[in-house]
Parts: sequence; structure tokens; C-alpha cells
Amino acid sequence: MMAECMRRFELNLVCHFSCICSVFFHNKLSYICALFIMSALEVFAVIISVIGVGLTIKRNMWCWLFNFFAFVLYAYLFFTFKLYGETILQLFFMLVNFYGFYHWFKGKQQDHEIRIEPIAIGAVFTQMLIAALGGLLFGLSLHYFTDAALPMLDSQLAAFSLLATYWTSRKHIATWVLWVFVDIVYVAMFLYKDLFLTAGLYAAFVAMAAFGWWQWEQVKTKQLSQLYNEI
Repeated sequence: MMAECMRRFELNLVCHFSCICSVFFHNKLSYICALFIMSALEVFAVIISVIGVGLTIKRNMWCWLFNFFAFVLYAYLFFTFKLYGETILQLFFMLVNFYGFYHWFKGKQQDHEIRIEPIAIGAVFTQMLIAALGGLLFGLSLHYFTDAALPMLDSQLAAFSLLATYWTSRKHIATWVLWVFVDIVYVAMFLYKDLFLTAGLYAAFVAMAAFGWWQWEQVKTKQLSQLYNEI
């Protein structure tokens, strides 16, 4: 009788251990698969984003299509990592994206090219102040009503990124200046969140924004020269 009880105890122990191992390895495998999928998605988002920025620098209308797909991908990624400010930002990006396409297309129909447009210094400071206040209110909302990881930093970056995207749609050179500073802060935030590929992407964006600034300055000088010659 004692032997039978011991045998049953050993059998139950083995069964319980097997179940625990099965659950552990299943969860571990699920985590690894999810991590692989997220990494692959991040790589794809990086590639699409780089193409979109490159086309923006070249003032190519196709930039808006690539940027739209990048916004969709990053909305999903940021939501997964609880960066809700960035998630909502991507949704606003999509709206500005449609406006940017319309504004660029309309300008190209009139001028037969994408012309760089000036922006007044007063407008720059006014719009930056509005972005800062909007980011503050958004950050407080994220802090009190969500479990956002970095609510204030996340919201300020979101606000100024939205402003930079709006300036891109309006074809202002100031967009590249703002992107340089915003992207530098993004690099630090993504490193902190262990999004290393995205941090590398934004480090590349810093260089691309600086190049875009220089490129658009060259185009602006050329366009002004052509305008003076026509006069």
C-alpha cells in the first residue's frame, strides 16, 4: 500500500513538473516569437521611414505615401511599448500627411515644382509656444489617465514632431531645424526604452535632417535666383 502511494506521489510529481515545464517553455517560446515579430516589424518600419524622409528631402510627392505607411507601423509599435503619446501622434501624422499631400500637389500644379515657402519669425515662436502648451496639457493627461512610460517627455516630443510635420507640409525650411533637435532627444528616449533599431533610425534622421536643411537652402537660393531673373 505504501509502495502504491509512493508510486502515485511520484507520478503526480512528474505530471506537475511536466505541466510547469510545458507552461514555462510555451510562454518562453511565445515571448521569443513575439519579440522576433516585433523586431521584424521595427526593421520594416525603419526602412519605410528612411525612404520617406529621403523622398521628402528630394521634395518628391511619393514621400507622403511612404510616410503614411511608416505612421501606421509605428502607431502599432509605440502602442505595444506603452508610448501612448507617440501612438496618438502617429494618428495626427496621418491627418497632416493627407493635408501635406494636398498642399504639395496643389503647389506643384500651380508652380510646376515644389517651391520652398518662407515663414515669419513671429509665426515660428508663436507656433512653438502653442506646441509646448499643447504638449504640457497632453502630458498631464497621459500622466493621470494612462500608464504611459514617459508621459511628459513623450508628449512634448509628440507636440513638436507634429509641428515639424506641419511645417513640412507647408514647405518651410524651419522644419529641418526643428527635426534636428527633436530627433536628438528621440535617440535618447528610444535608447532608454531599449528600442535600439529605432534609436539608430532617429540618429540617422538627425543626419538626414541636417542634410535636408542644407539641401532645401540650396533649392531656396536657386528658386529665388530664378524668380529674380524672371522679374
